[in-house]
This record gives sequence, structure tokens and C-alpha cells, in this order.
Amino acid sequence: MASRSVEKFSGSDAAQRPTVVVRGNVSPLSSSSEDVTMDEADKTLEAMGYTPVFKREFSTWSSFSFAMSISGVYGSLMSTWIYGLQAGGAAAIMWSWVIGGAGAWALALSLAELSSAYPSSGTMYFTLKFLTPEDQVPILCWISGLCFLCLCLEFCQLTLDQGTSISLEPSLEVLQPNMPLARCSWRPFPSPPTFRTFPPTAMFGYVVFHISALVGACVCLLVQTKEKHSIAYAFTDFQPSSGWNPPGFTFLFGCLTPAWIITSADSTARIAEEAKDPSRIVPKAIANATTFTYIIGFIFNLVLVLYMGDPLDLVKSPSGQPVAQLFFNAMGRTPAIFFTLCGFAVINLVAIPGIQAGSRTIFAFARDDLIPFSHLWRRVSTRSQTPIAAVWLYAALEIIVNLLGLMSDTAISAVFNVCTVALNISYLVPIVCKMLYGRFERGPWHLGRFSMAANCVAVGWNTFMAVIFFFPTRLPVTPENMNYGIVVFVFVLMFSIGFWYTHGRHFYTGPGTRARRPLATTVETAT
Repeated sequence: MASRSVEKFSGSDAAQRPTVVVRGNVSPLSSSSEDVTMDEADKTLEAMGYTPVFKREFSTWSSFSFAMSISGVYGSLMSTWIYGLQAGGAAAIMWSWVIGGAGAWALALSLAELSSAYPSSGTMYFTLKFLTPEDQVPILCWISGLCFLCLCLEFCQLTLDQGTSISLEPSLEVLQPNMPLARCSWRPFPSPPTFRTFPPTAMFGYVVFHISALVGACVCLLVQTKEKHSIAYAFTDFQPSSGWNPPGFTFLFGCLTPAWIITSADSTARIAEEAKDPSRIVPKAIANATTFTYIIGFIFNLVLVLYMGDPLDLVKSPSGQPVAQLFFNAMGRTPAIFFTLCGFAVINLVAIPGIQAGSRTIFAFARDDLIPFSHLWRRVSTRSQTPIAAVWLYAALEIIVNLLGLMSDTAISAVFNVCTVALNISYLVPIVCKMLYGRFERGPWHLGRFSMAANCVAVGWNTFMAVIFFFPTRLPVTPENMNYGIVVFVFVLMFSIGFWYTHGRHFYTGPGTRARRPLATTVETAT
């Protein structure tokens, strides 16, 4: 049985036992000094103001797999395909992916460049320390971290779990009314956290399963469906059903799908302190996984459009999930249930690295004293080398926020939209500061002469889409389909600013600054 004690070391005692420091807390790393190594990545992290506390076990492939797992393109696209379908059918689906995906891709490449220069679990929030003038660092980091990133991570996990239930429950009730699983409510329950969360060695299996399900669905549609639309139809047929006028405006709502799938591109950067060579591995994983997602998502969208039949029939599907209905119409009941369950499995697996990325963000905020009770959330387990308290805090907050799913689909829609907008803004702030102040020093991986062009596309497109995503997606507007995302967004923004002036400005000095303060001598042990 594990026991915990607090001891004090001084002089020779402290020298005999190797330790790692976590913002004022000292925790033993191992019992042998031979296990303690200091490579270039650790030296870079120390130079940025932090002491390494995690084992670096993420390789190039496992980091790429982690990045792929966050997108979950198969399950995520199943949950969000309705937006493009309502926005205009085939042409809206394809062109919103091509154009909206390009904007999201430019954003991901810009984030990859920043993560190479400043590899840290704090990701974009942390980069502001180096990109902005010193007197602006505290307030910008406070608002960006607390408002746009920390709370948004909860919203992301909420919509992820709701996507799981949305993909499963109504679809299976229609496809197989007598299936007991279809009558279960998954809404209040998040994916279970684990101490190690998502071991790197397990990610290869996830990627294989994920891509196999996507390719298998495409092949089955190609083989079993005799009637199909033409390629020209896929890019020219426009049948909006949202009620907006002019109809072409509704195309923009379809861009929510690629924005949502690619928007968490920086999640891999949150495990930078666990990667072997984060300045190179992490940005490559972000860029390669995003590019692959962009391409494979285009192919999957095209196959679905070619075999979807009448788009208006899918919009009116009693399941509310057009992809599941499309599978049923094209392949029959059994394959439809199988591939819907595959989507359910994929999106649940996405939640696991989501918890890992979210808990590392909470840990990064806690070691900078950005959140209440930081001394608890910044502790790292000596057994698993994992911030267990941060993992369970993230899971607990996820359960609380998921209770919104019991209220109404309108609340879920508002959270869904504000999550995409707020995360994108948290990404755009450091990119704008990079271009505005000229303090950026690029890392080993960079975009070279294309950097400014990618930054401008990312800022311009995603700022424009941030406004569009606050519009209701259907007309006429009713209390049920109203987009309350702007209400949630303004509330979180005002709360963050108000909390800064009443509390944060009295003690918070920015990320990485506690390293210059005296350290405590408490040691946490587990036997």
C-alpha cells in the first residue's frame, strides 16, 4: 500500500538524493543518480525558467500518433458533418473543407513554428513571455491562459464527449431500436482518466484502428453502393437548407467542421516536456498530422458526398446524424451499426489524449500560480511521473461541465461554437504579437520565407470565422436554435479581466518567473 510523507532534507541529505523541482515543490525523481540525465531539451527548458520533471519518452512516431489522435477525423467528422450538409449540401461540404481547412492548416503551421521556438507544456500561453514587451506579459498571459485556454479546454472536452453521445445514441436508436446500448445515456459521463493517460506505445494501435475504420467505411461505400453522384456534382451542387439569405452566406457555416477537427493542433505541444527532442519532434508532428488530416478528411468527405443520395433526406434523418443514416441507406443495418460504433470508439479514444493534454496545461498553469490551489495541481507523482492531481481535477471539471448535456442541445451548441472561437483567439494572440513586436527567435523547425504569409492567412481567416461562428446556423431564429455562444464568450472574457484586476495583478508576474524565487524544501515521497 502506498503511503505519503513529508520530509525535510538539508545539506548532505539533499545532495545524496536526486530531486526535481516543481515551482517551489521538490519531488524525488529516482533513487539512483545514474537515472538523472540532462540533455539539450532539458537545458532549453531550464533556460526558459522551468526544471524538467517528466520522463522524455515521446518519439517522432508517437508524437505524430498523439497529434493524429487529437483530430479523430473519422469520429469528429461524423459528429459535425451536419453543419456542411445544412450549409448547402455537396458543394458546401467540399468547398468548406478545402477553404476552411486551408485556413486551419495555416494556423496549425504557425503554431508548429512557435512550439519549435518555445517548447513547453504551457504552449501558446507560455510563448507570450518571449513575444511581447515585458510590461504586457502578465496581463496578456493571464487573460490568454485563464480565459481562452484553461476554460476552453473544458468546453472542448465537453463537446468531445457530447459528440460521442450524439454519434451513438440517436443513430443506434434508429438503426437498431432494440439494442440496449442505444437506450443508454452517456451524456453526463466523460472518458475515464488514467494515471499514465495515453502511453506512447499504445498510440500506434490507435492510429491503425482509426485509419482502418475510415478506409474500411470508404471501401464498403465504394463496393456496396451502385448509384453515385459525379465528381462535378460534389463541387457544384448547392442546396442550402438553413434559411439564410443570401444562400451563399450559409457556406461559411460548413467551415465549422474543419475548424473544429483541426483546431486543437497545439495539443501535441502540451506534451513538449515529455518529448525527446521537442524543438523538432513536436512541430513536425503538428505539421505532418495536420497535413495528413487535411488530405484524408478531403478524401472521406468526397466519398461521403458521392454516395450520400439526396442531401435533404439526410438533413431530415430521424437520427439527427446524417453520416450514420448515409451508412444505413448505402450499406444496410449491420454495416451501419458497425461503422457507427467505430466512430464511437474513435471519439472515445480521442478523449484519452485530450485528458493528457488538458492535465498538462493545468500543471503548466499551476506551476505559474495562474489558478487557485496551484500548490496541489503542480505536484508530480514519483511513481508515474504524472501530475495525477491535475489529471483528476481535469476529469472532475469535465464531469461538472458535461452536466450541461442534461439541459438542452442549445446549450451544447453554444459551448461547441465558443470553444472553437476562443481556442482560435488564444492561438491568434501570440501569432499577432509575433508579427507586431518582432521579438520572435525561430527554432530548429520553421516556415522560412513562408512564415509571414502563413501567419497572415491564419490571422485573417480565423478572425473572420470567429465572427461567423457567433451567428445562428439556421433561420428563423428560435429559442431552441439560437446561438448563445457570444453570451458564453463575453461572460468568460469579462470574468477573466475582472479576476485580473481584483486578484491576479497583485501577485501574478507571468510564466516562468517563480524560478527566481526561493524554493521550499518539502519532499513528497511514495513507498
